[in-house]
Amino acid sequence: MENLTIQDSSAGGPNHVPPPGGPPQLPPQMFTTAAQLLDLTDTNLVLQDTIERIFIEDVYADVPRGIFLVRGENVLLLGEIDLDKDDYIPEPYRKVSPEEVHALTVKKNQSTKRSDKVRQAKLQALGFEAEHSGEILF
Repeated sequence: MENLTIQDSSAGGPNHVPPPGGPPQLPPQMFTTAAQLLDLTDTNLVLQDTIERIFIEDVYADVPRGIFLVRGENVLLLGEIDLDKDDYIPEPYRKVSPEEVHALTVKKNQSTKRSDKVRQAKLQALGFEAEHSGEILF
């Protein structure tokens, strides 16, 4: 591997003059991780007055969440919402309170756990080992 320093330019040869201003940048050849893919840019987002819209079965609820800080490594795409389309809710859905949606979510999770237990028991009877039931190695 090359021995690169901060004074080495990443392109343009020995006569390459770096652009004026700004801190010196490390050449991209020094990185083999996600930092190279992100091109050393910081894309953190601060979102204010956020609302989470939760859909379950044929109902939905808008839950006010406030301020969100999204780390740059979790940002893939950022776009603008068409507020006219955002106000339109498809036909089968109706708005209810966040408490009702939470109760439905808890009920659905319990139902899923019960069905998973039954499925795991049937698989175990056939000789299959259930997920995450083996020994844990440290």
